[in-house]
Amino acid sequence: MTVHTWKAEDIAKKVINREDLFILDVRNEDAFADWKIEGHNFSYMNVPYFDLLDGVEEILKDIPEDKEVLVVCAKEGSSIMVAEMLSDEGRDAAYLEGGMKSWSSYLEPIKVSDLTNGGELYQFVRLGKGCLSYMVISEGEAAVIDAVRFADVYTSFADKKGVTITHVFDTHLHADHISGGRDIAEATGATYHLPPKDAEEVIFEYEPLTDETHVTIGASNIDVNALYSPGHTIGSTSFVIDNQYLLTGDILFIDSIGRPDLAGLAEDWVGDLRETLYTRYRDLAEDLIVLPAHFMIIEELNEDGTVAKRLGDLFAENHGLNIEDEAEFRSMVTDNLPPQPNAYEQIRHVNMGKLSPDHEEQTEMEIGPNRCAVR
Repeated sequence: MTVHTWKAEDIAKKVINREDLFILDVRNEDAFADWKIEGHNFSYMNVPYFDLLDGVEEILKDIPEDKEVLVVCAKEGSSIMVAEMLSDEGRDAAYLEGGMKSWSSYLEPIKVSDLTNGGELYQFVRLGKGCLSYMVISEGEAAVIDAVRFADVYTSFADKKGVTITHVFDTHLHADHISGGRDIAEATGATYHLPPKDAEEVIFEYEPLTDETHVTIGASNIDVNALYSPGHTIGSTSFVIDNQYLLTGDILFIDSIGRPDLAGLAEDWVGDLRETLYTRYRDLAEDLIVLPAHFMIIEELNEDGTVAKRLGDLFAENHGLNIEDEAEFRSMVTDNLPPQPNAYEQIRHVNMGKLSPDHEEQTEMEIGPNRCAVR
């Protein structure tokens, strides 16, 4: 039998198309329990590689013959060997090129919608990390919002679309992933915007992002309006785009709300979080479509692979938006915080410009799921 090589892009298509897949994950049990490839119709077996050194005969009965089988490990080496063992036993198998490191890095651009007068809005879905970033395009210009560190993905996409990136925004100082905002701005000559209340320790120049920020992309007037919305960080800022879409950063998600503690100030910021969610957002039109900067569970993906939902529906369905008692809300937020993201303090310092890790160090910092939400 043949051992096939699949790229992260191939797996992403299977996730978005809701295809069946059986994954044999040969990482250690704790690594698998913490973070795995999620799919709507995926099934799993976790057997550490070291338990398979004598062969795969004992697990063959548990591996289906009517589904595609993918072997996964951290970097690919172990999964190649196990896939070859399965092949020697007469089974078709594939391995993920680059392992979980490649899965963590892959971005799938998906068109969200056409905008007024020929504009377009794209969501870049980082399935392996739960990060969501955006590109607004209009008449030859583009703006990028909450970019992850793979700047070339955005610049290449802009080149493919024949547009020039003129503005780059971060809704806040990120703590769970390294921002690509400054690198994109440097590569394209675009203006980089950051909320000043999150930028007190940064050591680079930026354009302050405030309630007064109003940027027009292209001649077709696709407006990007800033809305101060603290709570996840003290500077967190949302965007209303084309009067249709609300980009909430890490304040509001589809199935949860943002955590206020990644700078160690949960008790100080929980009141700001409630003010944003229960007052500032309540003043907005309920027909706005919420586009967050992260998703937590695969069920948040829509049929087309996007993560988006009407604000009015979230007011009705999202538990974090329906706690009337302020003390109960405060307790819910501060008592249900998940573990801190991997290397979050170092990541914050990278995003401040204080650290300059190499590619491998950046990869290690970001390994694992995002943890930006209250449980």
